Amino acid sequence: MSTFAEYAISAMLIIGGVFTLIGAIGLARLPDFYTRLHGPTKATTVGVGAIVISSVIYFSTLGRGIGIEEILITAFLFMTAPISANFLAKAAMHLEVRTSKNTRGQSWDQ
Repeated sequence: MSTFAEYAISAMLIIGGVFTLIGAIGLARLPDFYTRLHGPTKATTVGVGAIVISSVIYFSTLGRGIGIEEILITAFLFMTAPISANFLAKAAMHLEVRTSKNTRGQSWDQ
């Protein structure tokens, strides 16, 4: 394996880990449902995507070629994460889940 491939794999793993960590911290620390929903769906999608890209680079440099599994995982991830977040947000709006006091766009007083 070349040195460039090792650096690329390491960089993608670090980027993926950092984005996943930011998403987890956002889930734990943000004040209401809507902001908690935003953190993990955006950050972890990029994080898991970077980790899958590092897997593609690793197995490609070993001479096994690009596996269809990694491509399917990436496609499934990028299609399902935004759709599920949209469904959760619409369900919360239907149930009239309240936001925190400093959230912009509120239609009621708290």
